[in-house]
Amino acid sequence: MGRPIVALIYDFDMTLSPQNMQEFTFLPGINVEPDAFWGACREFSLAHQMDGILSYMYMMQHMAQGNMELTRETLRGLGEGVEFYPGVEDWFGRIREIGDALDMDVEHYIISSGLTEIIEGSRIGREFKAVFAASFCYDEAGRPIWPSSAVNYTSKTQYLFRINKGILDVTNDADLNAYTPEYKRRIPFSNMIYIADGLTDVPCMKMTKQKGGYSIAVHPPGSTELADDMLLQGRADFSVETDYTAGSELERIVAMLMRRIRASSDLSVEHALQVQRAHGRRGERVPLDIPLRGGLDVEEKE
Repeated sequence: MGRPIVALIYDFDMTLSPQNMQEFTFLPGINVEPDAFWGACREFSLAHQMDGILSYMYMMQHMAQGNMELTRETLRGLGEGVEFYPGVEDWFGRIREIGDALDMDVEHYIISSGLTEIIEGSRIGREFKAVFAASFCYDEAGRPIWPSSAVNYTSKTQYLFRINKGILDVTNDADLNAYTPEYKRRIPFSNMIYIADGLTDVPCMKMTKQKGGYSIAVHPPGSTELADDMLLQGRADFSVETDYTAGSELERIVAMLMRRIRASSDLSVEHALQVQRAHGRRGERVPLDIPLRGGLDVEEKE
């Protein structure tokens, strides 16, 4: 049995970055103010009864015409200009060091309504095991011709199950929807820490909590009301400032949660060994489906 895996799962805009990703380089590049862009997206969405993610993707293509050649490579290049909250850029290495000290593997994931290409092109894009976000499909010249995925607040939850089961290929729905016993799932929900900032993240935050994981609502300095509401309403376990620097409250809480996950994993293994030993003492065949991680309940669950 390998080392336990802990999954840290993040939203992107206003969680790791202080603005919507389009506002750093894309909108200045086409000389459009953020309020005008988001207002046009909202009007277009209402006029066509369109999902808000599809609306902003359409408006990016529409407004770029004559102002910017929009391609896959252009979008990845725009990611280079995205800025981050203090400490974000060296956060991932520090958290992996904490994991190594606990003899655990750490994986980082993004579940975002932003654009995959911009995230992957950012200075932290290489840090993630997988990025689940909106994206385009492209023609032979690399120009966007149609949305290939649009991740909104309700569809975000499917990606928790992809991480849970280890099915990261978004075209593989058959294995995602097939029954998988808990002990065969790659990362138990109890080994997940979900970090996000807003109401669109509530379904994922609440699901993570309900299934035994942990949710952290982050907020910029001085803007605590929404994160505190999520804490007091039981939607999040913690309300913490978006300070990712070494020794910050956020780092301290994540480290404590990782120690708890490590201890739970060890207890799960000890429990399974005790069950195996008890079967052996009775001369019984040891069941093959005794879990060695992810909780003390040996019964299979949906």
